[in-house]
Amino acid sequence: MKTILHKADSRGHANHGWLNSFHSFSFANYYDPNRMNFGALRVLNDDNVAAGRGFGKHPHSNMEIISIPLEGDLKHMDNMGNFTVIKEGDIQVMSAGTGVEHSEFNNNMDSVVKFLQIWIIPNKENVEPRHDQISLSDLKVKNKLYQILSPNPKDQGVWIHQNAWFHMGDFEKGQSESYSLKSEENGAYVFVLEGELNIEDTTLNARDGFGIWDTDSFELNATKNAKFLIMEVPMNF
Repeated sequence: MKTILHKADSRGHANHGWLNSFHSFSFANYYDPNRMNFGALRVLNDDNVAAGRGFGKHPHSNMEIISIPLEGDLKHMDNMGNFTVIKEGDIQVMSAGTGVEHSEFNNNMDSVVKFLQIWIIPNKENVEPRHDQISLSDLKVKNKLYQILSPNPKDQGVWIHQNAWFHMGDFEKGQSESYSLKSEENGAYVFVLEGELNIEDTTLNARDGFGIWDTDSFELNATKNAKFLIMEVPMNF
């Protein structure tokens, strides 16, 4: 078993006034050769966007882009004709493939929107761009891991072009569960949203990240009430 701990205060940080962003991995002006990625997980940005502000139209290609609002509403527009609002409790995926242009704005004029922006390196290049968005309300289960993303279009949650699975947890203090990796070639990156979690005798607090690989399973224990995201991805791609 191998592990790596990324404490919240070790992340890259950029404050542009309208955007306050924390980077778990190298992004934009934040560069750390030891923090380029965790397997196929290339970007994990913890973004706070001021009221009415946002990212103007910009291009992407050959990347799987996942947006998970944590607070507030995020307006999405793209050149595929999609015009949607992603709310807290939703998840959106965009396969950029051969190329797509999109914009993202805070849909509210009186409050900040907070969301996770996640990029996964795909296992197929130059696919036809696609967009999908669902509510997680029907999937969410208290004190139990629930799947929100997979490689299978017929499976629970959204899907992407990669051998990856995302699960979320909302655990009360004292709750524990074992997570079994779907592939021996994969590792898992756990990102704590709120509270306190213990994995393999390592204590994780809000916004800490913990990578674990070369194992087939690991135990999660909520030492306080905890909300967290598990991102299982290939380590070699």
